[in-house]
Amino acid sequence: MANIWLLSLLFLICILLAVFNHKKKHGQLPSPPGLPVIGILHQLGELPHQSLWKLSKKYGPVMHLKLGRVPTVIVSSAETARQVLKVHDLHCCTRPSLTGPRELSYNYLDIAFSPYDDYWKEVRKLCAQELFSTKQVHSIQPIKDEEVKKLIDSISESASQKTPVNLNKKCLSLTVSVVCRATFGVSFEGTVLNSDRFNQIVREALEMLGSFSASDFIPFVGWIIDWLSGLQSRRERSKRDLNLFYEQMFDLHKQGKKQGSEDFVDLLLRFEKEEVVLGNDKLTRNHIKAILMDVLLAGMDTSAITMTWAMTELARNPRVMRKVQNEIRTQMGEKAIISMDEIEQFHYLKMVIKETWRLHPTTPLLIPREVTSEIQIDGYTIPVKTRLHVNVWAIGRDPETWKDPEAFLPERFMDNNIDAKGQDFELLPFGGGRRICPAIYMGTTMVEFGLANLLYHFDWKLPDGMVVEDIDIEEAPGLTVNKKNDLVLVPTKYLDPCN
Repeated sequence: MANIWLLSLLFLICILLAVFNHKKKHGQLPSPPGLPVIGILHQLGELPHQSLWKLSKKYGPVMHLKLGRVPTVIVSSAETARQVLKVHDLHCCTRPSLTGPRELSYNYLDIAFSPYDDYWKEVRKLCAQELFSTKQVHSIQPIKDEEVKKLIDSISESASQKTPVNLNKKCLSLTVSVVCRATFGVSFEGTVLNSDRFNQIVREALEMLGSFSASDFIPFVGWIIDWLSGLQSRRERSKRDLNLFYEQMFDLHKQGKKQGSEDFVDLLLRFEKEEVVLGNDKLTRNHIKAILMDVLLAGMDTSAITMTWAMTELARNPRVMRKVQNEIRTQMGEKAIISMDEIEQFHYLKMVIKETWRLHPTTPLLIPREVTSEIQIDGYTIPVKTRLHVNVWAIGRDPETWKDPEAFLPERFMDNNIDAKGQDFELLPFGGGRRICPAIYMGTTMVEFGLANLLYHFDWKLPDGMVVEDIDIEEAPGLTVNKKNDLVLVPTKYLDPCN
């Protein structure tokens, strides 16, 4: 009898513990302690994705943050990302609205931050059909060929003089030129902005859009903090610089100084003139600027960032550099032009790019989402109006998913079918769900084509006095995360009879 009572007591205790844990899990999200009013805003620093990754190691893959008045949840594993981007995508695919000084600075509606509504759907469809379709991407291949040839000629001149090349600038200049010609119908040289100034404008705008602003989380007081810190004045300056570029572009189109037939800007300006309705609103000049901002910033910057990080990791890993160059050169022979069909055969190059995306996703926290209906993530209840971030940078370094996560090993993709199209939540450089980037194919082909040519035409060495260990991987802050310090390498022309 005593044994029966003892077993019953143990059974009851087990039930009570299970109920307690269930209530605890569903009622209280893991949350790092913070200060009154500001919460943990002071702990985010310049690189929030890294700070949040460190916190997730202690508090888990679903973590609630006290960020002023805004309830925020960070998910940091492939499984929790799957729940957000697939299982509950419909209930958290809208964007939190921009408020306060940030809204005043970027007072044209950016489709990346717009709600999930009819306007967003129609603009996305328009961009997909006119800019990012497979047919459109193939149609601009001649532009890519011309701009890559200019890049190769420029680097060849440096190779003949044995002078170092700044690959951050070279990669960005390439993507800027391709996007300007393919999307806007003008060469970059058609604007009054010089290359260095334009690149600075792009980086500044991305840093401002990606900054964690006090005014986003603390009403009234946060606005004052942004003004006193100089953040607001930087936003205003960024807006003016972007507007200058847009207005120059519109003037070039009105004056007939652009190249080729009707391009995307012509189409949008025609829609504005015809008062075409997208969603419930007529297309206005501010809408056009918002759409162009997405194309301008995301289309140019992300491909250049991936190429720069790939070349950085290859320079740090000479074995991988030799292997990928051998693949390209073996199949190319001594041809002068690399075709898109040939790139399809560069399997190891594709693994190098995937591994680059894993360690260096261009948008490490993705763009925030907002919960519109109560959902469950990993057993925790996420209330309405909660802001959601997916930390894809942390997912790429999760030891539960990746063996030796800090090592650059493209071979890890040899025995699996993980791709970057949004269905494999271990690798999400373009996001996933309804908000997945519509320019996956365009961005991927740009990176593949640019890298293939850089690796085929040149051998790359470190500047005199520099060793592999000197190559840093420090990151610059912003909505997209580039290499903080420029990558400078010395090119040597491949198949050059003088060498």
